[in-house]
Amino acid sequence: MHIKIALLSLVLLSACHAVNSKKVDSADSNTLSTSLVNNPNTPNGLDTSMYNNKPTMDFTDTLHDFGNITQGETVVYEFEFTNHGKTPLIISNASASCGCTLADYPHDPVLAGKSGKLRAIFNTAGKAGHQEKSIAITTNSKRGIEYIYIKANVDVVKGAQTY
Repeated sequence: MHIKIALLSLVLLSACHAVNSKKVDSADSNTLSTSLVNNPNTPNGLDTSMYNNKPTMDFTDTLHDFGNITQGETVVYEFEFTNHGKTPLIISNASASCGCTLADYPHDPVLAGKSGKLRAIFNTAGKAGHQEKSIAITTNSKRGIEYIYIKANVDVVKGAQTY
């Protein structure tokens, strides 16, 4: 029994070593430069000059009301934003408060002074009545996490099942 455990441990250790010994190609086109991500917090407090250079994600509007829509529809709205900061804006994630809502966002950095669009996609299947959803956007902006909101009144189709 002890020999089996020793052999299994040896196999696992050699497998871990093989995985850890792989080199990462620094010219990989899917890797962002670490110079794009700056943390203004230092052991001595906030570095205000670094903080002031961080990107922003300034939306034209942060709430969209679809109004009255019919159950079963999928509706889309594009939220427009501008990076008024001095460095590129990186969006690393956008997650909705409900599985019925998706967010499609730019995966490339948004340069200083440039604009972008984030699409909110709301599937009303199984939904009824007043609906409000939020999308949390994880960025390297001054705020870190940005929020946008959608709402609608979903009219029920006769005989449809709601969740």
